[in-house]
Amino acid sequence: MGKPTGFLQFDREVAADRPADERIRDWDEFHAGLDETSLRQQGARCMDCGTPFCHLGQALPPGGPAAGCPLGNYIPEWNDLVYRGLWREALERLHQTSNFPEFTGRVCPAPCEGSCVLGAQAPAVTIKSIECAIVDRGFAEGWIVPEPPPRRTGRNVAVVGSGPAGLACAAQLNRAGHRVTVYERADRPGGLLMYGIPSMKLEKRLVQRRVDLLAAEGVRFATHTEVGVQVTADQLRAQYDAVVLCVGATRPRDLAVPGRDLAGIHQAIEFLHGNTRHLLDGAVGSPPVSAHGRQVVILGGGDTGTDCVATAIRHGCSSVAQFDIIPAPLAQRAADNPWPQWPRVARTDYGQEEAIAVFGADPRQYLLSTVRFSGDAAGRVSQVHTVRVEWGPGPDGRPFREVPGSEQAFSADLVLLSMGWLGPESPLLEQFGVARDRRSNVEAEFGRFATNVPGVFAAGDARRGASLVVWALAEGRGAAREVDHYLMGNTDLP
Repeated sequence: MGKPTGFLQFDREVAADRPADERIRDWDEFHAGLDETSLRQQGARCMDCGTPFCHLGQALPPGGPAAGCPLGNYIPEWNDLVYRGLWREALERLHQTSNFPEFTGRVCPAPCEGSCVLGAQAPAVTIKSIECAIVDRGFAEGWIVPEPPPRRTGRNVAVVGSGPAGLACAAQLNRAGHRVTVYERADRPGGLLMYGIPSMKLEKRLVQRRVDLLAAEGVRFATHTEVGVQVTADQLRAQYDAVVLCVGATRPRDLAVPGRDLAGIHQAIEFLHGNTRHLLDGAVGSPPVSAHGRQVVILGGGDTGTDCVATAIRHGCSSVAQFDIIPAPLAQRAADNPWPQWPRVARTDYGQEEAIAVFGADPRQYLLSTVRFSGDAAGRVSQVHTVRVEWGPGPDGRPFREVPGSEQAFSADLVLLSMGWLGPESPLLEQFGVARDRRSNVEAEFGRFATNVPGVFAAGDARRGASLVVWALAEGRGAAREVDHYLMGNTDLP
């Protein structure tokens, strides 16, 4: 694919993001793009590699090590089409497997690039930026327009949750001709795409643009509606031929230590959700939880922690620190992390870049466990107390042990908990009586997505556990295929 000698002639090139000291002054997207000549050269780097591991993610066993694209994108094919300047054909090939490449082209960590064959010995092909360029050009040229199905089947399906899994599922079921209603408890559709990912990383107009396209194609959205409260399971059974649970894994992990009840300690999603809604509503003043002038400590790493760092800086925090209990990632792949798995190596993400630009230092500290909080006379948090840890079986059964004499106290008057997710929390699950696994996720076999309740399916984080947007999209598409087969006895959905 691409130019046979392209990977020898052209170096990897990605567009530089907007400078950190500039972008922290606004909430606009910080990504930039390459010109067409550079993009075609990057497409030319794609090798005729025989076995393109980049798009084999769907072939991995569920729960196995991450490798390749879960959507099974035809990456070598659209790289070749971009190299040849056939942009519309590249868009058609991309849309065959991906409903919303403008999302993954911005927020996906690109497991495809971690599995690139060229990347085994040289810088990988810039798959993510090419994907984003293809779909952005499609919108700019007016190639992406509503495409309602040519016929309707007479079947009605409810999709509960409008995050990436719910939207992908709804798009595919509507394409098959079913009448689809998507229920969302928030005021706007999009789930974590709308409220969980900050605007500078994924502009909300892009999410709304795709929602508007789906609505024009016949998908109905019912917002401000918490299913299980305003609408019960019995009502869904009476109105719909099938139900798909895409409610996400929205129950955040908490920290049960002394002082947790002090004011100024919030879950990260409360901080991020409130800020995005404040921006979208055009509200004046400060968002519900503001970091302005605050000494901010974020507990936990990952994408959400990084988003909190970047958001706090835009609020005008006086300082920011990010604590993680795990060891610092290695600079190179470890022996137990071979290609084509996703490389678990040290990276400096956009939020850390911005903290370095503003405060002169990376905010991350590793191997710290928070043991308690202390507060001031007004009942607001004032310090985070930590202890250093070493990884290895501890005397209390934990996978780490505390280092004696390593206690520290850090000043903080805003603490954000970004420690992951424990599973779905919708009352609808109990009303339907769906089985749950040991992690409290909805029990539904990967590839079939059917729960123990006939006609009820599950996909995305609610079934899989908190994961990547690209996995949610893949699961939503897979569930739609199984629902279509359940309703019609066969399916043509991919």
